[in-house]
Amino acid sequence: MHRLQFHYTLSRDSSPALVRNPLIDLLQAVAAHGSISAAARALDLSYRHVWGELKRWEQELGNELLVWEKGQAARLSEFGAKLLWAERQAQARLAPQIEALRGDLERAFAVAFDPHAHVVTLYASHDDALAVLREYALADHTAQSNAEQLHLDIRFCGSVDAIRALNEGRCVMAGFHTLQHPQPGSLAEQVYKPLLQPGLHKVIGFAERTQGLMVAPGNPLGLLSLADVQRTGARFVNRALGTGTRVVVDELLAQAGIAGKDLRGYDTTEPSHTAAAHAVASGSADVALGIAIAAQAQGLDFVPLVQESYHLVCLKSALQEPAIAALLEVLQSPAWQDRLAGIAGYTPSHCGEVLSLRKVLGWWSFARPKNRKPL
Repeated sequence: MHRLQFHYTLSRDSSPALVRNPLIDLLQAVAAHGSISAAARALDLSYRHVWGELKRWEQELGNELLVWEKGQAARLSEFGAKLLWAERQAQARLAPQIEALRGDLERAFAVAFDPHAHVVTLYASHDDALAVLREYALADHTAQSNAEQLHLDIRFCGSVDAIRALNEGRCVMAGFHTLQHPQPGSLAEQVYKPLLQPGLHKVIGFAERTQGLMVAPGNPLGLLSLADVQRTGARFVNRALGTGTRVVVDELLAQAGIAGKDLRGYDTTEPSHTAAAHAVASGSADVALGIAIAAQAQGLDFVPLVQESYHLVCLKSALQEPAIAALLEVLQSPAWQDRLAGIAGYTPSHCGEVLSLRKVLGWWSFARPKNRKPL
């Protein structure tokens, strides 16, 4: 069976909404004028081009399109005539849907042609507050007449993948999280330091959030720490390698002196806080590390364990872009910070402030050695 593909064009001109193939125009012209040369003149194309295209389409579709008989005008083959019939039927039936599709596309592309609209492509570790920010930013600016519009194009992935996407130019901003005040020599330093460079990257403050154990209502196993999870043999569900929460899990296990292999279910992973919470709610796991809002959404109990910082990071050069300026304006607004504070487990922290990597993470030391002897 032959498959259809749709294409569209961008133009300043106002014209009827059409979904059609150039072959149809060739067949209609031949049918109307009785020869390839006349059809070519009507379409303002060369004879050679029309002839070549018809032969190419015959080979592509595996059927003859035209019939030539000595002394007779060229006419469509039965297959060619059926193609035109199918086109007329489709256009008659689908004209309203085609017009509606054109309207949807035009509304989507209106953002590209609107100087007051901005798009920030953000790859980020899974975070419910960012999803709320996406809706808030658009609704807040839409409610204000003649205001700048901000669209957040968010792709959720692991923290490591998010920063790599930033460094490879696939986004203009990344989101990742660490335990508060991560120390030199920590696992967080080993993971993130090679990906970030002072002077090249800038951190934008976002939020503090609580990570903890997501457990069944009533916490029937009495789990208050990862040590309890290991001691009781509770079924744990982890997060995948490359995620910020996996780094936090491994740091907490190292602090408690517990090997990952000693945690039942350590190698069982879920892609997000929501998925991990669902695994506990469905009974396929007893416990997972996650954020309060994910536990709340699944009707689970939440045992707070640690505070962490959720960071946004971009290239220093991007701070001059209008889209980033519009995002900083939203983040710094009291209204957004009030909204963020209302999300379970979140507190605004330097929200929208541009910070240096050395101040936030403190892994780099560029102090000049004292009493250095001249060469």
